[in-house]
Amino acid sequence: MFKFIQLQQHGDSRGRLVALEDQKEVPFPIRRIYYMYGCEKNVRRGFHAHKELTQLVIPVSGSCVFVFDDGQSREETLLDDPAKGLLVEPKMWHEMYDFSADCVLMVLADAHYDEADYIRDYAEFQEHVTR
Repeated sequence: MFKFIQLQQHGDSRGRLVALEDQKEVPFPIRRIYYMYGCEKNVRRGFHAHKELTQLVIPVSGSCVFVFDDGQSREETLLDDPAKGLLVEPKMWHEMYDFSADCVLMVLADAHYDEADYIRDYAEFQEHVTR
């Protein structure tokens, strides 16, 4: 259910660098970039799916648990590697929790923000994925 994309790292004893280019490391054209930070450990976020949007989530700093639900099964994974992005494809319910104090999640998206693309009700999501 999870698809990770290993990002190319460059560096030496002075530090590491990860470069992201659309349609190279990122498998889609980048139309929007946003990031989340300052989430408390016991806060849960997400609770939605997208009808068409594809995203790549990268834990730039720290960690959190990411939950995927395709309407039939539910799986969790730890995001904690800034050189590994998690691909979030359309019609995938997702949630995040257990944020470390230093967690910064950067998200690359293939479209601009569009509230009409969100499915925020789980029952509606289940209907949408069984069509």
